[in-house]
Amino acid sequence: MRPQEKQFASYVVIGLINTLIHGVVFFTLHIGLAISQAYSNLSAFAVAVSFSFYANARYTFNAKRSWSRYLRFVAFMGSLSLSVGYLADFYLLAPIITWLVFSAISLCCGFLYSKRVIFREGAP
Repeated sequence: MRPQEKQFASYVVIGLINTLIHGVVFFTLHIGLAISQAYSNLSAFAVAVSFSFYANARYTFNAKRSWSRYLRFVAFMGSLSLSVGYLADFYLLAPIITWLVFSAISLCCGFLYSKRVIFREGAP
């Protein structure tokens, strides 16, 4: 397996765990506490992102962890999370659709953003 394929495979495994964490928090907040999808999705993201950032820094990219990298990752992915939730609220989408759509976007965009911006060699 080529190095990039190994990185992506590691990112997917960590992403599956992250998705489960995100799903539990999202559905608990939205269905259990009747919080909007936008804020439930953003809150669930905030909980799950800490796990995935540190796990990916260590196991996927073997990169130094720093607050600046963490904050840049959270800002980018958090804005995607809030946007997907907002659109789901606006179009009255089922919560499962919101969760699945954001999970797919997070997998693709998160990997590329992590590899090319956050954990690239020489990044502060």
